[in-house]
Amino acid sequence: MQPYIRRADPAGHAGFTLIELMISVLLFSVVSGVVIQGILGLARVNDIVANRTEMHGGVRNATELLQQEIGQAGRIALPAAARLTAAAAAGASTVAVTSVAGMFPGQHLVVDIGAIEETITLTAVNTASNEITATFRFAHAANARLAVSGGFSAGVIPPTMANGSTGTVLKVVGDVNGDRNMVYVEYTCDIATGRLYRNAMPWNAAAKAAPTVEQVLLDNVMANPDATPCFTYQQKTIAGTTYVVGVAITLTVRTQDVDPVTKQFQTETKALLNVSPRNVFNVWQMASLGYANRINPLPPATQQLLP
Repeated sequence: MQPYIRRADPAGHAGFTLIELMISVLLFSVVSGVVIQGILGLARVNDIVANRTEMHGGVRNATELLQQEIGQAGRIALPAAARLTAAAAAGASTVAVTSVAGMFPGQHLVVDIGAIEETITLTAVNTASNEITATFRFAHAANARLAVSGGFSAGVIPPTMANGSTGTVLKVVGDVNGDRNMVYVEYTCDIATGRLYRNAMPWNAAAKAAPTVEQVLLDNVMANPDATPCFTYQQKTIAGTTYVVGVAITLTVRTQDVDPVTKQFQTETKALLNVSPRNVFNVWQMASLGYANRINPLPPATQQLLP
């Protein structure tokens, strides 16, 4: 009989000792803690960036829209091509047209082409019968074209006008969207509610509705440093007519949530120092040169929306 020989277990089946196991668990806990801390840090950074990005994006979008619509303020347009549907005699005459949409008393229109082209001033507009009344220097045949000319002197409603623009309410009128439809727009910087409203309506709307939550353009608006108004105006006056040739915009906003690190709201002040309403600027230049037949007054229907 052969003697019993005890063989040692292979090294791969020896297992861990208690000390080795405790060291492994400790190292795993340390690595896991570092990883979790890094993930939490990245989440906090993401919250900070998202919070500030939302604030920057909101004020940037609002000022870009303001810049675009102020730039277009004062632009006159007819929704569709218009022509005479009957002959117009020289002198004071009432004549039918294809459409009176976009027309108003006091408006300047260019009639016809060629040697008998002239600019007329409407004294009356009959929406029921599609007729206009004006004084013509020349006789014009049916189908003569009608076109708008010039711009509104009050494309940006001057603060000096009754119920005009103020430091917290900017009022503009014109084809601000470039779609041949004139609108009246009010921007209201309401510090009490922390909102910037954009209330737009047709230039000849029957009434002005109060701004609602649907018209909120920007939230979390705050008072500007040194109590600077949201809107300031550069004005020029010629022959008793005031033109707003530049608008400065200053908006201060804060983040929606507090900063996770500083535990404070972050703020930003955005300033556009000289936004020029180019159509108003052009008619101001024409007024400076004495060309009055390109300077259109504010329509009576729009004046009723100012209060």
